[in-house]
Amino acid sequence: MTTPAGPSSTRAPHPRAVVGALAFAGMCASFMQTILIPLQAELPELLSASRDDTAWVITITMLASAICTPISGRLGDMFGKRRVALVLMALLVLGSLVAALSPTVTPLIIGRGLQGLGMGVIPLGISILHDLLDSDRLGSAVALVSATLGVGGALGLPISAYVSEHYDWHALFWMASALGALALLLMWRLVPPSTLRTGGRIDTVGVIGLSVGLTGILLAISRGNEWGWGAPPTLVFLIGGAVVLVLWGWYELRVADPLVDLRVSARAPVLMTNLASIAMGFALFAAQIAFPQLLELPVRAGGLGLPLLQASFILMPSGLAMLLMSPVAGRVERRWGPKPLLVLGAAIIAVGYAIAVLTDLATWHILTINLMIGIGIGLGYAAMPTLIMRAVPASETGAANGLNTLMRGLGTATASAVIATVLAQSVIEVGGESQPDASGFQTAFILGLVAAAVCTALAALIPRSRSSAAEH
Repeated sequence: MTTPAGPSSTRAPHPRAVVGALAFAGMCASFMQTILIPLQAELPELLSASRDDTAWVITITMLASAICTPISGRLGDMFGKRRVALVLMALLVLGSLVAALSPTVTPLIIGRGLQGLGMGVIPLGISILHDLLDSDRLGSAVALVSATLGVGGALGLPISAYVSEHYDWHALFWMASALGALALLLMWRLVPPSTLRTGGRIDTVGVIGLSVGLTGILLAISRGNEWGWGAPPTLVFLIGGAVVLVLWGWYELRVADPLVDLRVSARAPVLMTNLASIAMGFALFAAQIAFPQLLELPVRAGGLGLPLLQASFILMPSGLAMLLMSPVAGRVERRWGPKPLLVLGAAIIAVGYAIAVLTDLATWHILTINLMIGIGIGLGYAAMPTLIMRAVPASETGAANGLNTLMRGLGTATASAVIATVLAQSVIEVGGESQPDASGFQTAFILGLVAAAVCTALAALIPRSRSSAAEH
């Protein structure tokens, strides 16, 4: 039974302090997704392990974050969003410490899995803002915290590249531990507890079913390029995961207190927003996969020949653009609503990709295009939580935002696999080494353009919905 609505906190810290604490926590969590990217090729040597084993160091973080976000959102609705967010951030700190002390691959995988759980802080933070802030402040605050899904990675890449270039790789995780501990302290001190809780019991079968189904599908997507898309392991995980999710959905429709209320998720505004989220997630990550490789590719192979650190600084302004868009997004949302904001963001991304397709790219072109993508993502990611929260009961905002974050993650995971496959299959021999050729990058940009165009169309079709507050 839902706790009656009323004052949602027992103390009243300054709203900017709450927003700042939640945004910092979100950036810390998303930073963990890219912290090892500069070292990915060197991990087998650093850990004295096979490439298959070290691939799990990257994969496990994605799996943990994908599984955690909808589950933690539901737990936040039931037992208190701040409480669950603090637990997740504490697990992130623990995972960072485990990774910092890891001499071999196995404890590093465990630590990275714990780090991935921290991503649940972002949808919980958005729901906390919905509970605490008035409508005048809510749009910009939600925009800022939602944008941290992309900001952490964009800003974290050059930091990770610099640290890994000048220090032992364990220093990355000591830094992550310190950042996570600071975020935990800020949340504990500045974010008040919410009294809007649903109570109830944990849907254990739902948790297990969702975890198993998502693991199967995401493993197939993330490892299909290595295993082979037609290989038995890929097909087993893909088909098995899909079957489990179908059975999970059948069960969720029949249980009294489901992990995810699929009837609410099937409402047109929620469904269309989640589908648009998948497309925008794909558009975001298509650039994040293709542009770094093009910037670092040798000039004789058709690239720009930049070292990793310089390439990271070319890409970093995209993250800054996402941050700077939050107050703009808030003003646009208050004046015209979240739907035009999502349409505008997706259209800007599409224009950026169109330029990439039609232009012989130089460094400044990539800087400009990636900046446009950052602006579009900042606007689009600001709109999605508001669209979701307007269409669901106030008591389900945590679970609904968690599911929306999962949809964005599904889009980025799919983009990572598809773009990697495209670039791997379009290669030329340069100096005895296989390198991606121009046609592979062109295909990647076309796919990004298609994803952005699909997102624009889906956003335009989202119907109007009454505020959840009005419904309940």
